[in-house]
Amino acid sequence: MKPGRGKMSGGFGGPGGKRPLGFGGPRGMRGAVGGAKPKNASATINRLLAYIGRDKIKILFVFACVLGSSLASLAGSYILRPVINNLVYSDGTAKEKINNLVIGILTMACIYLAGVVCSYLQQRIMIGVSQNALIRIREELFRKIQKLPLKYHDTHTHGDIMSRFTNDLDAVGEMLNNTMSQIFSGIITLVGTVALMFFTNWILAIIIIVTVPLMVYVGGMIGKQSRKYFIGQQQALGAVNGYIEETVTGQKVIKVFCHEETVVEEFEFLSDNLREKQRKAQFFGSIMAPVMGNLSQISYALSATIGGVLCLTLNFDIGGLAIFTNYSRHFARPISELSMQMNTIYAALAGAERVFEVMDETPEKGDSPDAIEICSEANRVEGAQPIKGEVVLKNVTFGYVPGKTVLKNINVTAKPGQKIAFVGSTGAGKTTVTNLINRFYEIEEGEILIDGINIKNIKKDSLRSNIAIVLQDTHLFSGTVRENIRYGRLDATDEEVVAAAKVACAHSFIERLPQGYDTVLDGDGANLSQGERQLLNIARAAISKAPILILDEATSSVDTRTEKYIERGMDRLMKNRTTFVIAHRLSTVRNADLIIVLEHGEIIEQGTHEELLGMGGRYYQLYTGAVELD
Repeated sequence: MKPGRGKMSGGFGGPGGKRPLGFGGPRGMRGAVGGAKPKNASATINRLLAYIGRDKIKILFVFACVLGSSLASLAGSYILRPVINNLVYSDGTAKEKINNLVIGILTMACIYLAGVVCSYLQQRIMIGVSQNALIRIREELFRKIQKLPLKYHDTHTHGDIMSRFTNDLDAVGEMLNNTMSQIFSGIITLVGTVALMFFTNWILAIIIIVTVPLMVYVGGMIGKQSRKYFIGQQQALGAVNGYIEETVTGQKVIKVFCHEETVVEEFEFLSDNLREKQRKAQFFGSIMAPVMGNLSQISYALSATIGGVLCLTLNFDIGGLAIFTNYSRHFARPISELSMQMNTIYAALAGAERVFEVMDETPEKGDSPDAIEICSEANRVEGAQPIKGEVVLKNVTFGYVPGKTVLKNINVTAKPGQKIAFVGSTGAGKTTVTNLINRFYEIEEGEILIDGINIKNIKKDSLRSNIAIVLQDTHLFSGTVRENIRYGRLDATDEEVVAAAKVACAHSFIERLPQGYDTVLDGDGANLSQGERQLLNIARAAISKAPILILDEATSSVDTRTEKYIERGMDRLMKNRTTFVIAHRLSTVRNADLIIVLEHGEIIEQGTHEELLGMGGRYYQLYTGAVELD
């Protein structure tokens, strides 16, 4: 009775041609469909700045380059004033005016060239800084994913998690690459422009400054709406990615049950939701620039008109008017540039919030300070306590959800080398027992002991390295066959890899592969059959020297002929190991030392195969086919 993984949950139940009534889809999807309220932007920005701040020296150099570039732009514009005044008011000869014009142009060229160099260095260094910050965030996020409990992965779709690594971090990178330096440049340009405007003509400066509150108010109103929709856009994008990942990996199931049209309808629903969120986000993000541009044009027209009047009435020089109108554009430019970056900023903040949500998740409970290490007697480790493999469950009670009990007062004793089998209906709690032995979940009541040691007092890494597991769902990594088998124990030799493959009856089919053990597997072993993939999983467990073995429907994916080979290999594999077997095929557990029948989280029968048949109870009914394993 594992918690739902959000796989097609409720997705196929809708009436034909309509959006499914109980539409659930991936679990991470529901919040995205409904939208979300804006969160704390300032806290998100501070966290991003903390990652950038680790390159303090480079940041200071970037700021120096931004300062140089901004000052060069302002100074270059100011050179126009003496150049124009020289042409208009000077009594010199034409040759002198031309010489002064050439000198002014060359001076401006040198200043602007210095600004170009500063801009180049600023951009080049800032990209390096932003990429360093991104790799820190990405690595910290990946490390956090490894520390999260299994419950988190059970309740979040893979596609939504991957979207945080890709789409959300890409949005953050786009902002760090360009927007941060542009904000600083805009502030310097704004302050410098205001200072030069007052120096040039304080009357016109006051007129321009008066328009600022209007621009700030309008920009704030648009920005508030824009940010809300960008958060919804990133969440909706994660939901779409999650659904795509589900349907692509489950394509065979979809085709088997002829649900192609249904999943298309569900995808269209999610896609329409994403489109609506993107439409609103892009609309409010894109109208910022033209609105601010038009407001700046108003201030430009006012400065030009009133400046012309001042030239006629108060002897304001034409050169001053020319540079002032230019500065009025400078004054509006940083605001306009920032407004044009609002799309990037809000998308990045929304993406960063989603990334930090994962980072802020409660990690898997750590080891107690006095936790010890254990090892098998066959693979002794210095400082670790050797164990034989006795496993005892005492009065274990557990539920995935508070208030909903899955296991009730379970008592099991497995002696070293014994084979314990769990049978029962689907959802009876068989897999839950093995999850608790591995401490994938913490029990609510009772205790689990290994050689008399409470597993809560054993370091988790040490505990799990001494338990080999073969799951019902196979998973192979990209790499060679040899590397996938060696994943069970990384220090295993090539000879041990081959020996493990022989134990699992996998050696013969591996030898027939194009490159044998060096054959590269791609796409979770897509070039192998389901049975062959399972054999490699069994070989991976065989290479481990763990004294405890868990087989969760290990032979469910192989044919009857292959199953017989595996059973012989399993007998060798289970020798001197405490083994827990979960099986629906009761024929595979007949030789178990103890068979435990679970129903609704409780042990209702236990004994050997012959003893249980003699009872004529639930096991007898299951074995003889009087009732089915539902």
